[in-house]
Amino acid sequence: MAPRRRTGRNAGAAATLAVLLAAQPGLARAEGLAAAPEAIRAPAPAAAAVTTIPDAPAPAAPAAPDPAPKAATAAVSPDAVPAPPAPQPDPVAPASAPLPAPADAPPAPAEAAAPALPAPAPGDPVAEVVAARLADPAFSLIRRLPGKQREAIQAFYALGAFKPVWLAENGWSDAAKAVIARLQTAEEDGLDSLAYPIPLLDPPHATAADRAEADLKLSAAAALYARDARGGRLEPSRLSRFITPKLDLPAADAVLTRLTPAGRAAGTLLQSYNPGQPGYLALKAKLASLRAQQPNRAVPMVRLPKGPALKTGMRDPRVPLIRARFGLGGASDATAYDEGVATAVASFQRERGLKASGVLDPATVAALAGASPGRQEADLLANMERWRWLPADLGRTHVFVNIPEYKVRVIRDGRVLDEARVIVGKPDSPTPIFSGEMTYAVVNPSWTVPPSILKSQFLPGLARDPNYAARLGYQVVKRGNGIAIRQPPGERNALGFIKFMFPNDHAVYLHDTPNRSLFSRSERALSHGCVRVDDPFRFAQVVLGPHWPQERLQKLIGKGERTVMLPEKLPVHLAYFTLEADQTGTLRSLPDLYGVNARVKVALGLSTEALPAEAHQKPKAPPKPPAASPHRPARDLAQQQQAAPRPAPRRPVATATEPADTAVAQPAPDYFGETGAIRRGWW
Repeated sequence: MAPRRRTGRNAGAAATLAVLLAAQPGLARAEGLAAAPEAIRAPAPAAAAVTTIPDAPAPAAPAAPDPAPKAATAAVSPDAVPAPPAPQPDPVAPASAPLPAPADAPPAPAEAAAPALPAPAPGDPVAEVVAARLADPAFSLIRRLPGKQREAIQAFYALGAFKPVWLAENGWSDAAKAVIARLQTAEEDGLDSLAYPIPLLDPPHATAADRAEADLKLSAAAALYARDARGGRLEPSRLSRFITPKLDLPAADAVLTRLTPAGRAAGTLLQSYNPGQPGYLALKAKLASLRAQQPNRAVPMVRLPKGPALKTGMRDPRVPLIRARFGLGGASDATAYDEGVATAVASFQRERGLKASGVLDPATVAALAGASPGRQEADLLANMERWRWLPADLGRTHVFVNIPEYKVRVIRDGRVLDEARVIVGKPDSPTPIFSGEMTYAVVNPSWTVPPSILKSQFLPGLARDPNYAARLGYQVVKRGNGIAIRQPPGERNALGFIKFMFPNDHAVYLHDTPNRSLFSRSERALSHGCVRVDDPFRFAQVVLGPHWPQERLQKLIGKGERTVMLPEKLPVHLAYFTLEADQTGTLRSLPDLYGVNARVKVALGLSTEALPAEAHQKPKAPPKPPAASPHRPARDLAQQQQAAPRPAPRRPVATATEPADTAVAQPAPDYFGETGAIRRGWW
């Protein structure tokens, strides 16, 4: 049984907050799912020979439980406006009498008063400030922290009467010191320590407001670090529609509930949100080795937001970042650019060969940010980031496909049980990147023609010739008011003799292929999105278990479709890594087939290189060539049209749609039993 993934929510905090704000309007959101059509309605071709064939029995799947209603979130919306008082009746005008209620009508329920937030701990000025700051939407905790996580922080503090959780009598608690140490070394895991600013705390001079704000901001920094460690820095689906991992982002209240009572172990717990797989740890070790060879790497950097040049006597919200960079504290006004800050800046300018004016000018801001990472370091960081897209627990036994490597492995307890070559999607029809669960296999599978090919090729062909599909070796299947085209099982079937199903929104799976000569190629990005396995029956024996050896499975060939259920759900991970490090630290580079690595580097600010157009996006259409004229030969016009760029075909996410490129091409021999002009589709 695949292990359950932790949701990261703290049930106690969510439940408490639901009770506190149950009466607040607008907090519940209805969620719905759009159902896709199952059949394509088409005009019936004239006198088409239709064979009604029963569909292959699908494996029984348990009905999905209704989603439980979500609890209300923690904080009152900043846009909430108090309801106006009920209008009072005019003392002069007579009030209209209400309609009499039926005698048997039940009494009207009394309206429940909206519960108020719990009061902060009495006699604790820090708790009072904490409650006030969390209730103030203008108070900023930290950049990039979503609003729902702020509400989760409010729920967490409300459970403790808003008392501070990181403070001791003389400053930070042991847990706070451990968390601060981990935040300051975030670079070790490829994160940016500057994204988690450490709040300044000067115990002898700190007011109640200073202590409250420092406590809240450390909570926000720890919560943001935990989310980033699990992949929260990027939204993968915005990089490409075929990148759809389900990120397991921990909620702020769950993170704080785990860290605050941990004492000196809090830093280790916070670091554990990073991936722990051997592949990630090998890249992390290589990153440390690479950085150790770079001079001045130990010097802390700080990336300041845009702003004016600063001189002594000015105030600016960027000054606290500069103070933290140079270890300056004890100022009554942390935003003041005073003599101490100017002296530290002048010393830094002198070390970097700049004019030691003490003025924070653009050249000094650029020097404080440090040099951009080199290409190898940027590639390491981008690959480490993609490890965060995978579940924290890959599963004791799991299937792992590294798309750029053209390999599939079955791994159990860290040991490779089986390894095989695979064929993956072409750059214009890429294999998607996500995780799923394999549930069953089908021996002697039939292949249903995707809607794109059905609409673009078979429906017009059937309209011209009722026997068009039969001549190509396909069957016309009636489904309700529509039709489907199916290729029956056989040695020429596009899916070969077996396919392995892990239901997903992309409609892709692992399968056999009749064209085995393609596995001898070194570059095997040749499919339309699915993953073809080199030795599928050996692979099947591993994933189906000892009750299904290769000999038993092969005896089923030619005996009709047969569904074989897996003994338990098997996690499947379609991953994308262009760098692999072995145990000796040697890096192996793999091709960036789909430009995913380049997109991640740009999204993380590690590169400014131009990105190729994505497979499913149409580039802007070129200008139409002028019409042929007597003064311009038609041959020159044809050459211009041939040189114009062609739009890239679109590849859908959930179901196949007609591609933009409608050029007619001969089908690959491993997908069709008969040769014929078939427009490019995707399956």
